[in-house]
Amino acid sequence: TLGIGSAVCATGAVMALAVAVVGLWALPLFSLPLLLTQMSLRRYAAVRTTYRQTIASLARATEIAGYTPAGHARRVAALSREVGRDLGLSEAELTVLEYAALMHDIGQLSLVDPVPAGATAGLPVEEQRRIALLGGAVVRQTGVHPQVATVVERLADPCPEQPVAARIVRAVNAYEEKARDAGPGGPLKALEELRLGTAGDYAPEVVGSLARVLSRDCLTWPVAG
Repeated sequence: TLGIGSAVCATGAVMALAVAVVGLWALPLFSLPLLLTQMSLRRYAAVRTTYRQTIASLARATEIAGYTPAGHARRVAALSREVGRDLGLSEAELTVLEYAALMHDIGQLSLVDPVPAGATAGLPVEEQRRIALLGGAVVRQTGVHPQVATVVERLADPCPEQPVAARIVRAVNAYEEKARDAGPGGPLKALEELRLGTAGDYAPEVVGSLARVLSRDCLTWPVAG
């Protein structure tokens, strides 16, 4: 946006100088490229919107198939993005993080027997890794950015070896599942369980960031009942 704005301002200055030299012919001459740029930007925005809607639809596939609770992927994606922002991720990194969070359970579509309530956080590590690799394989076939598939594939890797985005999705997904199953006071209980798991399963900086985000919103992030 900054680059485009600078280019438009520079073009305006050049147009003002050109009018003094070649007359009013300078206006249509310089306006045509600006018009084409505006049309290209609108098409780009439309493509991005369609791209996002496609990812959201894929994320809902596990809900429609009954593998995960309704709204689970959207909640994990929204909270993951807030945690990523709190940790200082760039906008491009936040986009990859959000898409990976939306599609983190898509590997469950390859399972013969669904995981009860889609709760993968409590499964054995090898089973978690198998589901993650299946999910990454599915994501790679959708045409989504390869970084998204990499994050999904590495969700079950040892915490120190994971990229930041995978650490975030892993912790937020576990929080959502634990809070959903813990009954009254579930969010606080889930957060405490994650803190106890920072020795190996969850990154301490991510759990700390998650606690800050939840604290700012008074632990009112919606959790499926």
